[in-house]
Amino acid sequence: MARKLISSGSSFEKEMGYSRAVVEGDWVFVSGTTGFNYDDMTIADDVVKQTEQCFLNIKAVLEQANSGLDKIVRVTYILPIASDFELCWPVLKKYLGEVRPAATMFSAGLFDERMKIEIQVTALNK
Repeated sequence: MARKLISSGSSFEKEMGYSRAVVEGDWVFVSGTTGFNYDDMTIADDVVKQTEQCFLNIKAVLEQANSGLDKIVRVTYILPIASDFELCWPVLKKYLGEVRPAATMFSAGLFDERMKIEIQVTALNK
């Protein structure tokens, strides 16, 4: 299978030269995804709402890759404020509670101070 590049249409992808996701063999590698609504490039001010939007964005790109949230095997969460992570747990459980992928969370600064969480996933595409 040839490498497939998937774009969400985000201006960031074009400006920085990356893809929202890359399908390679049996795998889908989804870039770090923030809580921007790519339709109008808005972002909520709340970490929980941003987490929900992250999963909507990830779900959409996985579907383009003939995959889905149920195929996620690894997830990485990045938050500028580590104490915000627990607030996100209900959303994480909503989307991944049955999937239970390997997971890592760490605290680091993000590109835009409006970003309160970034989520990266790896999934199977079969």
